[in-house]
Amino acid sequence: MISRSGRAALAIVLALLASVSLAQGIQLSPAQQQMLNSLPPAQRQQAMDAIRQLESQQAKGGQQSINEAVTRSAPSVDPDTIDQVLGAVEATAQARSRLVINFSTAASVTNEPVLQNLRGSHLFVLDDSGVLSLDGLEMIPLLGLSERDINRRLSAEPSLSMFNIDARILGQVPIGIEALEPFGYDVFDARDASFDAPGSGPVPPDYVLGPGDSVRVQLFGNVNGIYEHEVSRDGVLNLPEIGPVTVAGMPFSEFRKDINQRVQQMLIGTQVSVTMGQLRTIRVFVLGDVNGPGSYVVGGLSTISSALYRSGGVNTIGSLRNIQLKRNGRIVSTLDAYDLLIRGDTSGDSRLQPGDVIFVPPIGTTVSIGGAVNRPAIYEVKRLTTAADLAGLAGGLKPEAFPAGSRLERIGENGERTVLAVNLNHESANAIRIRAGDTLLVPEVLPEVGNAVVLAGHVHRPGEYPWRPGMRLSDLIPSSEELKPGVDTGYVLIRRENQRGEPLEAISASLTDALSAPRSPDDVQLMSGDTVNVFSLALGRRRIVEPLLEELQTQSTIDAPVRKVEISGNVRAPGAYPLEDGMRVSDLIQAGGNLSENAYALEAELTRYSVNSAGERESVTQKIDLYAIRNGDESADVILQEHDYLIVNRIPEWDTIWTVNLEGEVVFPGEYRVHRGETLSEVLQRAGGLTAAAFPDGAVFLRESLKEREQEQIETLARRMESDLASLSLQAADSGGSETLSTGRTLLDQLRGTEAVGRLVIDLHQEIGSAAEAVEVRDGDRLLVPTMTQVVTVLGETQQNTSHFYKRDLSRDDYINLSGGLTRRADKKLIYIVRANGAVVAGNRSKWFGRRGKTDVRPGDTIVVPLDTDRIRPLTFWGNVTQILYQGAIAVAAIKTFNN
Repeated sequence: MISRSGRAALAIVLALLASVSLAQGIQLSPAQQQMLNSLPPAQRQQAMDAIRQLESQQAKGGQQSINEAVTRSAPSVDPDTIDQVLGAVEATAQARSRLVINFSTAASVTNEPVLQNLRGSHLFVLDDSGVLSLDGLEMIPLLGLSERDINRRLSAEPSLSMFNIDARILGQVPIGIEALEPFGYDVFDARDASFDAPGSGPVPPDYVLGPGDSVRVQLFGNVNGIYEHEVSRDGVLNLPEIGPVTVAGMPFSEFRKDINQRVQQMLIGTQVSVTMGQLRTIRVFVLGDVNGPGSYVVGGLSTISSALYRSGGVNTIGSLRNIQLKRNGRIVSTLDAYDLLIRGDTSGDSRLQPGDVIFVPPIGTTVSIGGAVNRPAIYEVKRLTTAADLAGLAGGLKPEAFPAGSRLERIGENGERTVLAVNLNHESANAIRIRAGDTLLVPEVLPEVGNAVVLAGHVHRPGEYPWRPGMRLSDLIPSSEELKPGVDTGYVLIRRENQRGEPLEAISASLTDALSAPRSPDDVQLMSGDTVNVFSLALGRRRIVEPLLEELQTQSTIDAPVRKVEISGNVRAPGAYPLEDGMRVSDLIQAGGNLSENAYALEAELTRYSVNSAGERESVTQKIDLYAIRNGDESADVILQEHDYLIVNRIPEWDTIWTVNLEGEVVFPGEYRVHRGETLSEVLQRAGGLTAAAFPDGAVFLRESLKEREQEQIETLARRMESDLASLSLQAADSGGSETLSTGRTLLDQLRGTEAVGRLVIDLHQEIGSAAEAVEVRDGDRLLVPTMTQVVTVLGETQQNTSHFYKRDLSRDDYINLSGGLTRRADKKLIYIVRANGAVVAGNRSKWFGRRGKTDVRPGDTIVVPLDTDRIRPLTFWGNVTQILYQGAIAVAAIKTFNN
């Protein structure tokens, strides 16, 4: 017996289970739902609070077990009570229950093969007695145990002690006959509603007066007065002006007639009006096979059904067809609840009197009916019933029922189950008597539609259409108005299954030919059951074709291989297609949506597979003359065989569409289409050459492939610097290299921010004048030709990086002096010049320089004074970093003049 606190915890647990059922689709059992409905409002509120807490926890992404939720919501409930409650509501193992059990262990299992085979997760089905059978081990009864108890029970087995066991009971939804429930009992489940008879309103004439009833009498005429009195315990009603009147056991209609007679005799010239006031309550007994047997106080107008609702209704072993009303030890009436539930007949629902006993005896003969009936259920029958009567009791047959195929399952006299054929359409169904335990099954008609064809795919009105002998494709699709835009009228695929059990066929047709020549051989004749698939050019065909090919695959054998061919390459719908008798290469191309725009229409390749005499599969390829096929040469249109593979190539250089951008001082700048092998000078000639203001020495030529390569080099150099800086940071404190470390980090940040340009150094003068060493252009190349410049720029380790007006008589050192001279970190020996076209001219060590400082400086040049890396050894390669930074900055500055 669960205590009051246990019932509170039970409410919480059931409510939590209900909330979980909403999220995970788990259904509460009828017994659990009934327990939840029967709880008082206060405990229900406590359960709702627990639900809100659980929902809040789940909304935050947390996980909470039912035990934790119950403990938090009802801290006063002890753990043992919670376990007791959880055991009352958890799923338990039943006969034929399915269990998933995981046997895991950290230690090595013994060499016994039986135990080794148990490792991992396995599905088990209990037998009819709820017993678990493990191969090679003893049988373990689990009937009625919850998941937690099953884990404890299995862990207690000595032979399984080395395993960590996790058992789960799989949810089972009964179907078919197992899903049938007794009819009518659920009508008493609505416990929240009030089914007490009303205490006010009109009183029926046959209402029997008794002690406790209140009667209202109004006199008017010679004597006026209003009196309301209650019938005494002796059954007497004392009325002024009239006197005592014995009314107990008198129907209300007779009482009203008696009062009228008394008033006429005793009070001449006076009339009377008699009504009922407050009605009495009565105590009755509800006994037998009910959910809540006992005594109940009900209203004076209560009936048998009212009392049954108060008691919780009839349980499933009680009879609904022989509910007895006993008065003074004798049966005064019986109620057949089927009359009330099926026909709405309340004549047997007698009104109760004090001391009445409603007795529900055990259920009588039961039979079942399932399938295509309106009310499949288990019914109680009162007398011999025929199969036709049982169908009527179940509300009749559904429109989709197949009554001629009904069958009756029966337990014979020898204890074996037998099946009898029943035709509910025939009068013989009235002669078949139903016995106790019989089950009548009414099947549905077959789902397939007879004498019909199906139109599917890219059409306006898909669906089933009536078939008639001689029907053709043009009859199903009479005009192109039935088709959606973008339809492929060149290939229609028909799925055909002539008769059940015969091989499936796939037939193709050209809708264009069928509509242009109706009733011709191209207008395919349809058969009943055909499915005509019309395809879209844009949506593809695999969704329809692949399932059909899978069906053909299932019926293939060594003597009848699957009939399919495949096309790939440059067709609009590549893929595998069914092979038909006499199918040619042109038919396969048509099935593939015809050749695409970029298809090489002169030649294709066909690969054919065969099995040689040694039983090995081999392939042979052959060229297909597409040009001849397209011109109607039937000899070139090869007949296909099983598994042939056709590939249609693409036109060479179809996708090679290269563009080159000419910007700046070009006569006709813009984007030009170029071909493979074309040179920059040829493109410039097409663009009209350079303008008079052009500065060829400062031309910037950019290429994407170079940009990608430069970016990789920058990233590689940055990773190397990071590694060296990490090593240097460990030595900085001892060697005093903080200045070097700071310089390195600055260079690394600058290197990380440098974007590759992809500049190719060219001599535009030579490019225009010499064809022998001309640059071949590539897709995406850019040529930027600036206007004439008169500026020389100084960058690097000078006091002020700036640009100066070009003067012919000034040398490299002169421009450096104009920028304030060198800093103390400058490398005087490695000063170099970057020409306007990007070429680098070395400093004093170059053969291009004469005496010291007399460097040939030209307009547009940039003089770069690098950092003296000898000062910050051992990272001498940082000089390369500075060179990349300076040259990248120069190129970016040149490009920005065009982007702006």
